[in-house]
Amino acid sequence: MKVLVVDDDVDLLDLMTYALRREGYNVLAAVDGQQALQRWEAESPDIVLLDGNLPKIDGFEVCRRIRHDSKTPIIMLTARDEEEDILRGLQIGADDYMTKPFSAKQLAARMKAVMRRCQTDPYRQPASQVSVGDLVLDLQSHEVTKAGKPVQLTRLEFRILYMLALNEGRIIPYSRLIEYAWGYYDEGNSNLLKTHICHIRKKLALSPNGKRGIKAVLGVGYSLSRG
Repeated sequence: MKVLVVDDDVDLLDLMTYALRREGYNVLAAVDGQQALQRWEAESPDIVLLDGNLPKIDGFEVCRRIRHDSKTPIIMLTARDEEEDILRGLQIGADDYMTKPFSAKQLAARMKAVMRRCQTDPYRQPASQVSVGDLVLDLQSHEVTKAGKPVQLTRLEFRILYMLALNEGRIIPYSRLIEYAWGYYDEGNSNLLKTHICHIRKKLALSPNGKRGIKAVLGVGYSLSRG
């Protein structure tokens, strides 16, 4: 597996490179945001480990640009441990977030977990049909049934629900839902997303607060649980 590691702390960068190579990874290194984007475009890594505080181009901006053009898994590695920064990283497309310091074993375990999730990501391997409890969604026909009865959803409503159902129990960031539903990310669609979620809840009689339903995680995204 090819890993791009980006950090302006050269000593830490060398340590991560050494540890990952010992685990058998093919490691690419970059010390600033500009170099990171150049190496990502030239080498097409399988996963990116990205520091948030970088010279030339900020790590969060690097994350945003990579996510805009690809679905390459990204783990943010940074000393920024404030909730606002963590939420920002997740909202612009990071798959996970680790605050320094961390051990090589923790990093390797987190990488494996992210790669496992990505193997079932609807962007990469869409399932033709998915069910959550008595809800069944068919991607080919765009039909939805609840307890065997058809439910009429708009195209956008279907795509939002499909993304949540395929990732049952997982919190899906606003940005990922918007990008999947609309085909691109526009922050201006955030209020529209909220409106569509309300319509889906009403049509399917799903509670926002009960054990079963579409739950909002303030400042992060939404999740669907069967209860």
